[in-house]
Amino acid sequence: MSVASTSVQTSAGPAARLRAAGRPRRPRRSGPGRPSPLVIAFVLVPLLVESVSVFWPAIQGFYISLTNWNGVNPPSFAGFGNYSRMFSDPVFRKALEDTAIWLVLFGGLSAAGGLGCALFLQRERRGIAVYRAALFLPVVFSLTATALMWQTLYQPNGMVNGLLSGVGLGNWRHAWLADSSTALYAQIVPALWREIGYVMVLYLAGLKGIDPALYEAAKVDGASAWQQFRNVTLPQLRSVNAVVLSVIIIDSLRSFDVVWALTQGGPYNSSQLLSTYMYQTAFVNTDFGYGCALAVAIFVLAFGVIVSYLIRAFKESD
Repeated sequence: MSVASTSVQTSAGPAARLRAAGRPRRPRRSGPGRPSPLVIAFVLVPLLVESVSVFWPAIQGFYISLTNWNGVNPPSFAGFGNYSRMFSDPVFRKALEDTAIWLVLFGGLSAAGGLGCALFLQRERRGIAVYRAALFLPVVFSLTATALMWQTLYQPNGMVNGLLSGVGLGNWRHAWLADSSTALYAQIVPALWREIGYVMVLYLAGLKGIDPALYEAAKVDGASAWQQFRNVTLPQLRSVNAVVLSVIIIDSLRSFDVVWALTQGGPYNSSQLLSTYMYQTAFVNTDFGYGCALAVAIFVLAFGVIVSYLIRAFKESD
């Protein structure tokens, strides 16, 4: 009996093993996959650094904007008194007006200049790398060093007045930074000198991503150079325009180095920006509550303008 059963098992064994081998093994079900400790560390460490260096100071700044604090005595709660104070502050209104002028001129000229340089430098020709490096070189300079260099150029006996005399415009000579009617516009020039190179690089990257077949099809249809630019280049640069606008608005609202190094908002607050007025209020006049309120106003302005533009751009793309 045992021998028969053994022989049956022996004969059935290989066949059973073959059938078992032919069946695909079902994967073992386990719980949801857990990320490795290394992945968790790569996520949590930057989040912790960002929280300590950005989020927590921002929350503290908003709290300080609700108080009256000189940095020495304990702060006293003032509610939204610092924000209502802005509406009756003539210097704030002048700084807001100058910031709007700075945003329009600095933003418009840097975008137009950067796009123009990118269109000129996108074609490969002999020595083009030298021109690209020359236009991008001011970006790597410190803004303070740039401002000090232009301060020398704007001196009464500096290069700017010398060039004006050389071309027969000697009656235009005057102290550019000491004149309240020209101080703000004179400071836009060194800021543009640096910003155009940065915007140029952004537009160069966008132009390299345009399919050349689009231009070939436009040429076949008889489109002129202006029509190609309007109907092919500009629509293809829509995403780059959103980035450029965001960068320009942020740089405009935080423009501080050039103005503070040249005039510190003077003469007589004629070139006062929101950023310089915020710094002067907080760290020169030691009115940290009102200074933090100005910082919150700058953030709200930048965030509102950028978000409104992005929403409109996304609606147009859809």
